[in-house]
Amino acid sequence: MRIAMSALVLVCLATPALAAECAKKSYGGGVTLAESTPVAVLIDAAEEHVGRKVRVEGTVVDVCEKAGCWMEIRAQEGEQIVKVKVKDGEIVFPTAARGKSAVAEGTFERREMDRAQYVAHLEHLADEQGRKFDASTLGEGPFRVYQIAGTGAEICAD
Repeated sequence: MRIAMSALVLVCLATPALAAECAKKSYGGGVTLAESTPVAVLIDAAEEHVGRKVRVEGTVVDVCEKAGCWMEIRAQEGEQIVKVKVKDGEIVFPTAARGKSAVAEGTFERREMDRAQYVAHLEHLADEQGRKFDASTLGEGPFRVYQIAGTGAEICAD
C-alpha cells in the first residue's frame, strides 16, 4: 500500500512537469508573465482582476471556427472556463488546439451589455460555431461578460 501511494504521489507530481515539456508554438506576443492566475480565482473574484494583465493555463476546449479569434481554456484545477479573445486577424488560434494544453495572457476585461447588445453577442458566437441560438430564454439584463483581451499564447503542438 505504501509503495502504491508513493507511486501515485510521484505520478501526481510529475504530471505538471510533463505538460510543461511539450513542444510549444507561440502566438502573438507570446507569454511573458511568470505566474498564472487560476481560472477559478478570475471567476470568483472577477472585479478584483478587471484591468490587470493575467496569465492563465489549462486545456483548450473550444476555438472560433471562422477566424480563430478566440479560444476557451478550461482550468487545470477545475471545470471553469475563460475566453481569450483577440482582434480578428491579429492572432489566429488553430482549431487543432482543442484538447491541448495552453498558456495565454492578456488584460482581464469586463464588458457591460444591455439585452440587445447581449443578444447580438450571443448570435454572433452561435454563427461563428454554426449553432442555433434562442434569445427567448434571456432576461432583460443588464449583462456582464468577463474575458481576457489576449496578447499572446503558447499552445502545445503535439
